[in-house]
Amino acid sequence: MKHLSSYKSLENAANQRILIIDGAMGTMIQRYNLTEQDFRGERFTAHSGDLKGNNDLLSITRPDVIGAIHREYLAAGADIIETNTFSGTKIAQADYHLEEAVYDINFYSAKIAREAAEEYTAKTPDKPRFVAGAVGPTNRTLSLSPDVNNPGYRAVTFDEVKSAYAEQVAALIDGGVDIILIETIFDTLNAKAAIFATKEVFKEKEIELPIMISGTITDASGRTLSGQTLEAFYISIAHAKPFSVGINCALGAEDMRSHIEELNRISTCRVSCYPNAGLPNAFGGYDETPEHMCHIVEEWAQNGWINIAGGCCGTTPEHIQHMNSHLAKLSPRPLPQLLQN
Repeated sequence: MKHLSSYKSLENAANQRILIIDGAMGTMIQRYNLTEQDFRGERFTAHSGDLKGNNDLLSITRPDVIGAIHREYLAAGADIIETNTFSGTKIAQADYHLEEAVYDINFYSAKIAREAAEEYTAKTPDKPRFVAGAVGPTNRTLSLSPDVNNPGYRAVTFDEVKSAYAEQVAALIDGGVDIILIETIFDTLNAKAAIFATKEVFKEKEIELPIMISGTITDASGRTLSGQTLEAFYISIAHAKPFSVGINCALGAEDMRSHIEELNRISTCRVSCYPNAGLPNAFGGYDETPEHMCHIVEEWAQNGWINIAGGCCGTTPEHIQHMNSHLAKLSPRPLPQLLQN
C-alpha cells in the first residue's frame, strides 16, 4: 500500500502545533457577486437549468475566483485548505442535472487547491500546506424518510450513496489531495457509506490517505440530525481509524464548547473544530467577530482539547488570521496513550 509523501509531513506538523484549517468558501464566493454567466462559463452556456448557486461548478467556470480564495486563506495562515467540492457528488449535482460534470468538478477543484498549496509551501518550507478533499453529506439521508406518511421509505440506497462517494473520492485523489475530509455529517449512515467508498478507492488505487471526519450537532439536544449522541457518533466511525474526528457547522463556538470537551474526553485520535461565526442573524448572515470567536477557541487550546481549528459558515480569512495568531504558541492536544493488555 503506497502512501503519499505528504502523509508523514502532515503527522509531523500535527505533532508540533495546532493545525489551522481554512474558513468558509461560500461566504467568500458571495463577496464576488457572481452572475449566472459566471456559473455557466463557456462549457455550460446551453445548459437548460439555472446554475447560479452551484458553487462547486466555479472550479470549472471561474477557477480564478476559487484559486484567489484559497490563497487568501493560505496567506492568513491556514495549514489545510479544503477543496471546493462540498456538493461534489452525482446525488447533489442531480439538482442541477450536472451528474456528468462530477468528475471534473472534483478533479479541477483538487488541482486548483493543490497549485495554491504548493505555491505557499514553497514560500514557507518550514510550514507545509495541505489539501483536504471536502466530501459533504449530500442532500439525501439514509437514516430518515423524507415522507412523514411512510417512515420506511428512503430517497436513496446505501449502495447509491457509496457509489456517488467513490466517484468523488477517486477524482479528488486524481487531482492531488493529501487528505479525505468527510465533513458536516448529519447522518452517520451516510458517513459510513463515505468511509466504505473511500477505503475501496484506496484499495483500488493502492494508496492510503489520512481521513478526517467531522460531524454536526444540530441543536441543544447534543445529537446529530439522525439522532445520535456525540459519543455514539464517535463509536460508530472509530473503526475507520481517522486522523482526526471533530465538529463543524450548525453551531457557533460558544455552543460548541461542551461538545469539544467531550470529544477530548473520548477520542483516541486528534480532535478538530471549525465552528460557524456564531448563529445566523435575521438576514441569514453571521456576526461573530474574529476576535470573539478566537478568544473562545483559544481557551479550548489552552485546556489541551484540540489539534485542528478553523472556521465554517460565515468565517473569513480575518477569522483564520486571528485563529492562527491566537493558537500559534499553544501546544496541540496530546494523543491518549492506550492501555496495553
